[in-house]
Order: sequence, then C-alpha cells, then structure tokens
Amino acid sequence: MRILLFLLAFVSNAVAAEQGLLIFSKTAGFRHDSIEVGVQALRELAEANNYNCTHSEDSTIFNDKNLKQYRAIIFLSTTGDILNQEQQLAFQRFIQAGGGFVGIHAASDTEYDWPWYMRLIGAQFSHHPHIQTAVQEKCACEHSSTDFLPNRWNRKDEWYNFKNFSPNITPLLNLDESTYQGGQNGDYHPSAWFQEYDGGRMFYTAGGHTKIYLCT
Repeated sequence: MRILLFLLAFVSNAVAAEQGLLIFSKTAGFRHDSIEVGVQALRELAEANNYNCTHSEDSTIFNDKNLKQYRAIIFLSTTGDILNQEQQLAFQRFIQAGGGFVGIHAASDTEYDWPWYMRLIGAQFSHHPHIQTAVQEKCACEHSSTDFLPNRWNRKDEWYNFKNFSPNITPLLNLDESTYQGGQNGDYHPSAWFQEYDGGRMFYTAGGHTKIYLCT
C-alpha cells in the first residue's frame, strides 16, 4: 500500500469527509492496464478512511457546479488531450479556489499544449527505459507523504525521464540513476514532488505503471 499512502498523506490534509475525491482516468493516448487496479485500490483506500470518492472518464464532469463537491482531483495515468477549453477553465478555477491535485504516473504525459497544466504538474514526460528496479532516495524535505519511507527505497516500475522541470516544485524522492539503466536526467531526477500552485496545491508521483507494485 505504500504508493497509496503517498496519496492519502497528501489528500488527508486537503479533503474533508463531506467533500469528495474525484478519480479521473480518461486517456487519449496510451492506456495503462494498471488503471482499473488503481481505481479499485483508491476506492478502497478512500472508503477505509471515510472519504467520498467518485471515478469518471467523462470530461463533462469538469464544470464549476459539479467540481464544487470535490476537494481534490486525482489524474490516474491520464494521457493526451483530455479536456476541452471550457473544461480546462473549470479545472483551473477549481485549483484557484484552493482545490488539491494528485497526478499519478502518466499524468505528466497529459495536456502537453496547455501551459497552465504543465506548470501545475511540474514536469513533462520525455521517455522511459524498460521496467526495472531502481532506488529512490528520500530528499531532505520532511513531508508526511514520505516520512514513513526508508532513506533508500527499492521499487520496480517504469521510470520516466522528464523535461521542463518547474523551478517551483519541492522534490520528495529522487531516482539514483546509478541503480538502473536508461536514466537521462542525471543527479537531479525527482520521482515524487509537490508544490503550491495558483491558489491550490499538488502532489505527483512517477510510480504507478505496474499493477503489482501499485498496491505494494
């Protein structure tokens, strides 16, 4: 459950029981087969912690009236252009009103042509090597989403290389590229981070590609 504890540690500060979580997993590009497992795991985690939870792949859910019932939105391995301009503006207003956002894995492979979202997500997916085990090192920042982890955490996943890191993100975990093949970001290779952005706040984890390791 470690990857899910990341999310709970973030949203538990952002979500009141009477205000729900929206899990959004629409794809307009590659579709990860871990999405269905991830939705189930997030539902179970929310239920166990008394949070209302909705899952959807219908973009029309992004309107001002509907989004008022949520306190945080989770993009679960979304890909490509998934929102039209009107829906983008509703999402933007949601964040500006203090909403929370969690991006999982391919959320950084989403809405490339929307500069506001690129700044929100904090970095842009570039490419990835094959699935393999790597070591993530805990960064100096103390944060409830990672304080339960060891200083060096072995994990098997599809490790993204990124481009266009925002200077405003605070890294929580950093990939040690000497522990796997195909890393191309160098010594600065965040794999989980957070930031306050445009009135709201966000959290991102690059993990979540593999079904087995999503829930362990």
